[in-house]
Amino acid sequence: MADRFFPNSMPDFMVEATRDSETTVGEDSLMKLLSMPYSALSQHFKRTALDLKETITLETWGITGQKVKDFSLYCGTLGTAFLLFRTYQLTHNKNDLILCLAIVNACNSVTSRDVTFLCGRAGVYALGAVAAKHAGDQNLLNYYLTQFKEIKLPRNLPNELLYGRAGFLWGCVFLNKHIGEGTIPSATIRAVIDEIIKKGRAMERKGGCPLMYEWYGEKYWGAAHGLAGIMHVLMHLELKPDEIEDVKNTLRYMIKYRFPSGNYRASEEDSKRDVLVHWCHGAPGVALTLTKAVEVFGDKEFLEAAVDAAEVVWNRGLLKRVGICHGISGNVYVFLSLYRITGNIQFLYRAKAFSCFLLDRAHKLISKGEMHGGDNPYSLFEGVGGMAYLFLDMTVPSEARFPAYEL
Repeated sequence: MADRFFPNSMPDFMVEATRDSETTVGEDSLMKLLSMPYSALSQHFKRTALDLKETITLETWGITGQKVKDFSLYCGTLGTAFLLFRTYQLTHNKNDLILCLAIVNACNSVTSRDVTFLCGRAGVYALGAVAAKHAGDQNLLNYYLTQFKEIKLPRNLPNELLYGRAGFLWGCVFLNKHIGEGTIPSATIRAVIDEIIKKGRAMERKGGCPLMYEWYGEKYWGAAHGLAGIMHVLMHLELKPDEIEDVKNTLRYMIKYRFPSGNYRASEEDSKRDVLVHWCHGAPGVALTLTKAVEVFGDKEFLEAAVDAAEVVWNRGLLKRVGICHGISGNVYVFLSLYRITGNIQFLYRAKAFSCFLLDRAHKLISKGEMHGGDNPYSLFEGVGGMAYLFLDMTVPSEARFPAYEL
């Protein structure tokens, strides 16, 4: 199990140095970063993020001759557009917005039957509409909104986040947040919610979890394909009282049957394999869903469980991968999310610690083959695109959101 992560030898907490204080961190470059005042450290994050953004854009867009093979936001070219949009939000550099729209346009030319935000057409149309709004192009905004509203969901569509109904709903929520409430009508959203709830209840067993879903024959628990991701999306929406209770009790079921370590199983069937500490499978994705539950419901039990999950991430989440989905970059958002809802600076410190580890060592470890740079090394969810996005978020940690998951 330890071959999946680096031992975390960083202090549990470290006070930032001031101009007048003397540091005693020696020559260790990581410790120097950890002791650095946040105002100075955030500039390091910003410079590195902007440099990475240029490299990623060149590798995924410039060198390819602007040809799109994989258009998805998850590990394709749309992820670069999403990174450029985030850069624009923080720096207000219009060139990033223009390039974002150019990439979205190219992605729009690729034919796909997938309908979700992360892996399908909903992501292209939703990001295109929001970017067009920021560019002041009403015609383009109307075009992408029309395209989004014409998406038809197949009857055999699964319910999970990457390829299913929850992933389409997230696109609806994204548009309503950034364009305006009611952009996607409540009737459209309600029809999808009804189907998700109906499917989840149909798989419930007596005395078991109120809602349950299958993905390729397995009842997954995680954010990418299972309960955590579906519950997370549902909590962004207006639910009926009985649906709220089903969501709450589904989360309580997961908490009750988590591993003794505090980690969460990958699937209902995987009750003895306590190894994955990823956003896609394991404590990190569940923790983000639990922090959403705290925001929506305010229940103390969900906060306590989220903190327990964050402890697992601190101890076993310094993964030998760089990405957002199953790497260190994604795991940082557990601490950022808890910092946002609690204001506890220990969580900000832990986010800083993991991020400084990446800032100081990621490129060296990848070049030495001691860390996996991702099968798609410049992508948002598997590669350094996610690390660049994280570093941008670390410049304003109170506003950080896990990309294409938190709003």
